[in-house]
Amino acid sequence: MADTVTGCPAHASAPLPEYPMRRAAACPLAPPPAVEPLRAEKGISKVRIWNGGTPWLVTRHADQRALMTDPRVSNDDCEPGFPHVNAHRAQIAPHTPKLITNTDAPEHTRLRRSVNGPFIVKRIEAMRPTIQKMVDGMIDDMLAGPKPVDLLTALALPVPSLVIAELLGVPYKDHAFFQRNAGLVLDTSLSAEEAMAASRELGQYLDTLFREKLDNPGDDVLSEMAGRVKAGEMAHVEAVNMGVAMLIAGHETTATMISLGTLALLQNPDQLTVLRDTDDRKVIANAVEELLRYLTILQTGVRRVAKEDIEIGGVVIRAGDGIIFDLHAANWDPEAFPESERLDLSRPARQHQGFGYGPHQCLGQNLARLELQVVYGTLYRRIPTLQLATTVDQLEFDHTGTTYGVHSLPVTW
Repeated sequence: MADTVTGCPAHASAPLPEYPMRRAAACPLAPPPAVEPLRAEKGISKVRIWNGGTPWLVTRHADQRALMTDPRVSNDDCEPGFPHVNAHRAQIAPHTPKLITNTDAPEHTRLRRSVNGPFIVKRIEAMRPTIQKMVDGMIDDMLAGPKPVDLLTALALPVPSLVIAELLGVPYKDHAFFQRNAGLVLDTSLSAEEAMAASRELGQYLDTLFREKLDNPGDDVLSEMAGRVKAGEMAHVEAVNMGVAMLIAGHETTATMISLGTLALLQNPDQLTVLRDTDDRKVIANAVEELLRYLTILQTGVRRVAKEDIEIGGVVIRAGDGIIFDLHAANWDPEAFPESERLDLSRPARQHQGFGYGPHQCLGQNLARLELQVVYGTLYRRIPTLQLATTVDQLEFDHTGTTYGVHSLPVTW
């Protein structure tokens, strides 16, 4: 029998909603329509996931912030009750080395400190001229080539792939290999065996490269981690798996934001004008924050588990209960962002949770911000007549990946 929730005052029973939820074809950039009533009615309610588990779904901005910084909420995916995204993640969890993505303090603190250096604002900002040159070169190629063009393959994917490859010290000539396998790892529709095979290939590739860095270090993140391994501050397997995680996260999400952000702006021409007509970095930076809020591309939620009983929002989350934070729902919470359904590039949106919140907030957020600032601040000024080469209803959206996006974005000018 299906689990039910009891409503008031009629005590009517209804099946628990399935999670993740699908966005509506008519409003592809908005949160799934089923999320809105959950946030409005309770903010914290039960949902059903792939294995029949019934974790709590947290949809309000304030509740998420409170729980994401609560030490009673664990990121350890080996804890009983942890609400894994799919069978693959559940299967590999006991065999995955401890990383910043699956540990709590103090282990998380140690690991995070070991890789924080290259991602601090000052070091990332120093990359701006290099990224600007990359973006300008790719736009030059677009303008010199045939029309229409797929923005995803011409610009959105190459920019972050080149940047993360350079930052990590990974040869860009291998980008087709790591892009393909990263996509397989993040595809929630694949079998555990298929996703694990892709994970192994990436792991073997990074392991070989990392061994080269141990012998011949360069000026890159893998070489920095190699130095920490030699100093006994990190284990070899920790460094390799950290490299895999950064390689996957470092290009997929930013590529999605470039293409989906462009689509959002083309659908809101008054807001596109703001970026097309300015070179003010503060205006551009604020626009990036609003687009991150408005789109919130993570569609499988941030997963956690309670280590102790927690009372919040009129419910008691018991020890061992799974917790899912739906970031898009929180970023469209009208209590935090009035008229949240409206894209407004002048909105002070820095308090969005597109990168999560608290000690586990995205390591690469400063890099992603810089890449988006350069692309959004350049593309529409250099190609002011940019437009879709198709209709929105003809676009194919990705409903199976960890992140939500389009498989291609044909544009012309």
